[in-house]
Amino acid sequence: MEEIEIASWLTLDAIKNAAEVTETVGDFQTGHSKAVFCEIENDYLELFYSDSAANYLRRFEDKEEFEAALAQRKEEEGKIPIEESQGYNDEDFAGGEEGKEEKEPEVSDEPENT
Repeated sequence: MEEIEIASWLTLDAIKNAAEVTETVGDFQTGHSKAVFCEIENDYLELFYSDSAANYLRRFEDKEEFEAALAQRKEEEGKIPIEESQGYNDEDFAGGEEGKEEKEPEVSDEPENT
């Protein structure tokens, strides 16, 4: 991996616009940085934007190193792939226990005795 500090977001944007973006991790709405993982021909790059530290460009030797860095960045940002998440489950909202039938209210045409 090679890393170079980039002073301007415009430079990072120019590279991003020429590349095929694979994935973006982080944003400035919820944090202080954003990493854009992208490819230009056979170059695998991470464009790191920050509003509180240095911006940089990382070039990875191969796709495996690139994917490992992407996974690590997601972990740092707290992003868990959906298939690994233990949160939401459709069955949690299925309406209660199975086999338990709700009793329908009785409807009568006769007036109640009061």
